[in-house]
Amino acid sequence: MKISEASRVSGVSARSLRHYENEGLIVPGRFSNGFRDYCQSTIDRVLVIRSLLESGLPVRLIRDVLPGLTDGSDAGTEAVCSEFLHEVQGYRDRLAARIAVLSDQQAALDAYLGEARRTDL
Repeated sequence: MKISEASRVSGVSARSLRHYENEGLIVPGRFSNGFRDYCQSTIDRVLVIRSLLESGLPVRLIRDVLPGLTDGSDAGTEAVCSEFLHEVQGYRDRLAARIAVLSDQQAALDAYLGEARRTDL
């Protein structure tokens, strides 16, 4: 499928698809006219990439670990796993801290709204 259809199917912009290609995360095929040709396995890979990026992982880490996540092989995973898991744990800890701050802010806003509604009546 062409880039516009791949964008529609995956929910990822054509610009992002080109960026993933430039970063070496995906390698779409090419039609005889040079246009990119995205197969379903590339779309599946894009969805994994998007999920990892939304989790806050940097492209560098995704590039290192992605082959083992998408091709089903265990090649080199022991060497990558320890470092990768350490970095993922760090991102997870920072995410948990951000969630705690946001939860506190939400509770403060809920209290404010509750009080404001009581004084309006």
